[in-house]
Amino acid sequence: MKTTAVRLYGKDDLRLEEFELPPIGEDEILAKVISDSICMSSYKAAHQGTEHKRIPKDVANNPVIIGHEFAGELIQVGSKWANQYNEGDKFSIQPALNYANGPVGILSAPGYSYHHIGGDATYVIIPNEVMESGCLLSYQGEGFYPASLAEPLSCVIGAMHANYHTTPGSYIHHMEIVDRGNMAILAGVGPMGLAAINYVLHREDRSPALFVVTDIDQTRLDRAASLYSPEYAASRNIDLRYINTSAMANPVEELKTLTNGKGFNDVFVMAPVSSVVEQADALLAFDGCLNFFAGPSKNDFKANLNFYNVHYAYSHVVGTSGGNTDDMKEALHLMGKGLDPAGLVTHIGGIDAVIDTTLNLPNIPGGKKLMYTHIHLPLTAIADFEEKGKDNPIFKQLDVICKKHDGLWSVEAEKYLLSHYIQN
Repeated sequence: MKTTAVRLYGKDDLRLEEFELPPIGEDEILAKVISDSICMSSYKAAHQGTEHKRIPKDVANNPVIIGHEFAGELIQVGSKWANQYNEGDKFSIQPALNYANGPVGILSAPGYSYHHIGGDATYVIIPNEVMESGCLLSYQGEGFYPASLAEPLSCVIGAMHANYHTTPGSYIHHMEIVDRGNMAILAGVGPMGLAAINYVLHREDRSPALFVVTDIDQTRLDRAASLYSPEYAASRNIDLRYINTSAMANPVEELKTLTNGKGFNDVFVMAPVSSVVEQADALLAFDGCLNFFAGPSKNDFKANLNFYNVHYAYSHVVGTSGGNTDDMKEALHLMGKGLDPAGLVTHIGGIDAVIDTTLNLPNIPGGKKLMYTHIHLPLTAIADFEEKGKDNPIFKQLDVICKKHDGLWSVEAEKYLLSHYIQN
């Protein structure tokens, strides 16, 4: 079986190549990848090369396939797994295997560490450890892009679950955000911030009473409010407010007035900016939890923290990187209950757009860049479909479909793209 894949050879060295996959073993599965969404983590891996903890040291001679937010169909199932998986099953993968015997030990992950599996490929071989770790997940929903976006959604799910609070006078930690408390997401209308908002509004077990989302870009705030409206939040008994802090003389004081001066129980920082971290620290209520969600690319990133409040106000800090398998299952469950992650997607492209998109990701505005690996298509913003449709009938129809879905990507748009665009 031949595959076409984007492989990493070292720092900033990504190559689109066709090569032969070996026959699968009895403990492996051959799969067809349909979609992969590009993650900032792939950008970091591509720029760091072997300095990245998940990248093997020998990639110059044994390159790895990049991409870890992917979905597709199972093509051939080895005998070991024939009783658990079937040819034709749709799948998503939890890349954080936590499998000690992988190429780089416990940090091994598809999309970083393996020669024959990654999301930016047409066909891949799923190794035994993925199934052994319970990380090959069935997807029963429509389309493929929701399953690709289950991984980023699982990251914000894991972050919410990782927050904790204490009981004064005891050493008991209560995991989770405070139910009916005050929550803030700072720099919160990027792709992962949107995923977090979507999750908070669709949770089945708990929710904040006050939910503040801040940013300094009014256009992005307006888009977030159109996707996840305060009116819908109110129907879920959540007071959701989108606030542009660039217009505030004293953001901390003004935001705290929304809580009657008490502060926020849970504050999530979605951008690795020192001033944002320090603002989050100042917003914490007694026993407040600051979740530093944003992964910095620099290993010497620092910010000031009020240690007086750590001592006397029980302030605490957590950080999460990715979600676990249960978080992925929760993401897929919520999608089956109506959570649509389409609001994250602002661009689509084909496998030939992966390299430039990955290497330049921070400089490309918008949200998630969704790649369909069996087509050749330059990275294209959904907002540009109308203009491109003047010369291209496929984009003309995609524009019609997206407008029917409030300007968003959809299963209908995906089906049309895959049935009308030239596939490799």
